[in-house]
Amino acid sequence: MADCVFCAIAAGELPADIVHSDDRVVAFRDLNPQAPLHVLVIPRLHRANAAELAATDPALVGDMVTAAHAVATGDGRAESGYRLIFNTGADAGQTVFHAHLHLLAGGRVGLTL
Repeated sequence: MADCVFCAIAAGELPADIVHSDDRVVAFRDLNPQAPLHVLVIPRLHRANAAELAATDPALVGDMVTAAHAVATGDGRAESGYRLIFNTGADAGQTVFHAHLHLLAGGRVGLTL
């Protein structure tokens, strides 16, 4: 999508602190971190949200979770735990309408569900 900031990051057209990249996903540090480790994992394929992504390419959702685990492991946070969050739609707090998975780790992260 021409005006999508995450598409531009995935294409290498905008700078980002990339911590993981493969042919299906890109992971980069969030510019406004909410935890000591806060990484966004995005598909290279543009889909507006997690529901649309799951409907069109469910295996890609798994690839995103696998990439998040690899990042958490590489950062030494996998064993102590991490949180994965998809926000789907404006009412859920989604502000960039390109599917993305938040990886949060480092101490007790946010609310307990």
